[in-house]
Amino acid sequence: MLLWGLALGGAMAAEPYREGIIRVGGDHDYPPYEFLNEDGEPDGYNVELTRAIAEVMGMQVEFHLGDWNRMRQALDTGEMDVLQGMIFSSERSDDYSFSPPHAIVYQSIFARKGEDEARELADLRGKEVVVQRGGIMHDHLLHNNVGDNLVLVDTHASALRLLAAGKHDYALVANLPGLYLGRELELSNIVPVGQPFQPQRYGYAVSKGNEALLAGFSEGLAILKNTGRLQQIYDKWLGPLEQGGWPWKKIGLAAALVSAVLLVVLGGIVIWNRMLAREVARRSEKLQLQHQQLIQADKMSSLGILVSGVAHEINNPSSLLLLNLPVLKDAFADLEALLEAQYEQQGDFYLAGLPYSRMREELPAMLDDMQASAGRIRRIVDDLRDFARQGPAELNENVDLNALVATVIRLVDNTIRTSSHRVEVHCEPGLPHFRGNAQRIEQVLINLVVNACQALTSPEQGIVIRTGHRAPRNELYLEITDQGVGISPGDLSRLKDPFFTTKREQGGIGLGLSVSAGIVQEHGGRLEYESEPGRGTRATLTLPAIEGTPS
Repeated sequence: MLLWGLALGGAMAAEPYREGIIRVGGDHDYPPYEFLNEDGEPDGYNVELTRAIAEVMGMQVEFHLGDWNRMRQALDTGEMDVLQGMIFSSERSDDYSFSPPHAIVYQSIFARKGEDEARELADLRGKEVVVQRGGIMHDHLLHNNVGDNLVLVDTHASALRLLAAGKHDYALVANLPGLYLGRELELSNIVPVGQPFQPQRYGYAVSKGNEALLAGFSEGLAILKNTGRLQQIYDKWLGPLEQGGWPWKKIGLAAALVSAVLLVVLGGIVIWNRMLAREVARRSEKLQLQHQQLIQADKMSSLGILVSGVAHEINNPSSLLLLNLPVLKDAFADLEALLEAQYEQQGDFYLAGLPYSRMREELPAMLDDMQASAGRIRRIVDDLRDFARQGPAELNENVDLNALVATVIRLVDNTIRTSSHRVEVHCEPGLPHFRGNAQRIEQVLINLVVNACQALTSPEQGIVIRTGHRAPRNELYLEITDQGVGISPGDLSRLKDPFFTTKREQGGIGLGLSVSAGIVQEHGGRLEYESEPGRGTRATLTLPAIEGTPS
């Protein structure tokens, strides 16, 4: 939060939000984030958050909730000053400026029970998909050429009603509003079946050129986060859905129904109870997973901000060393002739407390070692800053697998050296590139290397890292083999399950390999494990290669 305050200090000097009434726009039917309640008044998480920001920043705000596409157009034409909830995307950033996110939104594909499931974006091609007009999913489907059979509606509720009524194939809506509306509208025949996109940042947005007003909302958001009030508002509106609280209310209603018909048919009630318990357990587990992923995302975001700040502070002195050390080397070279003449005339003498006969041999090597070490610091800091960089996870880079391996080894060098004295790295030269996101695959490699190090029980046990290319299938592979404790067959089949971990006592939450598997699947690759207790483990990452792109 201190970093926010420093960044916003200069921008808030004029405080434009203290003059006049700020027109705040939003969606009139997007619960629990923003909606019109039974009295026709603005309500929801976004509305309460905006009121809290206005209170701490001394703003006067006026809410306008309506059709989302109309609200977005009103922001473009200047009829609205700010939208209190818009999902960030790189395409939208060309026209709008965004505050730091105040929530993370997941998008889900909803389908009718018993019909074909669609888990990925490619599964929607050729299908009739209901989506909100002007929403982020509308933008993404058009951007990814999944737009031939789109059915555009004004609200999420309309999309879910059409799907529940047997019309069209799928609905693509935000996950929490979809669950909320499904409960409120009693649409019991539709369920979420897939999440084709990564979590998306959701915050305030203004038109380009109105950043001074946005800075006021960003500063207010930082104040609420530091005081804990943001968390209170978040828990009030979104916590029950994420933590799986509301399905227990359904259990109570179902229990009352069971009691009413108990004397009619006991056998039917037992079957109903079992079916309901399985459904509640499934939904509770899914909502708990989403809650844990939000917590992990917030931790990683905070860590990224901290790493970026520390990297900047380290780069300044390392840059000074890299600038001055060549000058010192040149100065010593110029003085060397004078020092040699004095040595030949007067014999040995002391320089910096050591005999000159020794210093003339060691000083050049010391300066070279210092320059090499300063360069190593610079490379490690640059790698850390790249790894912590935040941005949309687009899979549009041509990535060199060998270069990623070199970067990862630099980042976890200390962990490797303290874990094993026998580490071998074999990178096949001339590998083709792969298409994807370097930062996210780097996250997977770090996870695999650290897991291999943690599996060792002695520094004498070894680790082998190997890359290569399988030409017949045109795929790259990375193998990490350790001589550690190994994994039992029962645990091996559960490695990719969310929240499964054998390191719970050391603080592990069991999301590392689950998240890694999801990242690899996004890239069209595979993550496979072979292990035997007491004999070690081999993790193999496979990615599709791009032809004609040698390293």
